[in-house]
Amino acid sequence: MRPSDDIEQAMTRHGDTVWRVCLLSLRHDADAQDAFQDTFMKYALADAQAFEGEEHRKAWLIRVATNVCRDLLRRAARRTAAPFDETAACLAVSDDPETQPGSSLHEVIDALRSLDDPPRTPLYLAIYEGYTAPEIAKLVEAPVNTVYSWIARGKRQLKEVLA
Repeated sequence: MRPSDDIEQAMTRHGDTVWRVCLLSLRHDADAQDAFQDTFMKYALADAQAFEGEEHRKAWLIRVATNVCRDLLRRAARRTAAPFDETAACLAVSDDPETQPGSSLHEVIDALRSLDDPPRTPLYLAIYEGYTAPEIAKLVEAPVNTVYSWIARGKRQLKEVLA
């Protein structure tokens, strides 16, 4: 098991990215919290392997988070419909002035959440995290040309939603 200071450092540096990947993949806060915890639990229990740098550690965490989210989506219990109240709570308007409905940040996040996955996760990794298509292909275990297609399709769909 990794030392606690190593885990805290990884959460401090890459926790926001892992959280956004989980939330964009799963669309529900509770599921995203579970995936976030599972990701860092796997990190804590992983062999004390030496990462080649912070980018390698970040890529490893994103890949694990993506796989954990994919596993959660595959579970039979996940396939049942959420109660109306839970769905309504996810769509509730925020009181936070930074994420008011009139703000472009709120609109873009909602538009990105409305996309299917793929292209949601590859598009997020390309636009927000700055990964290239070949890097994303390695993270999501897909051919590079497929990732290019997902990104192009996602940009097109995002443009339509925001128009």
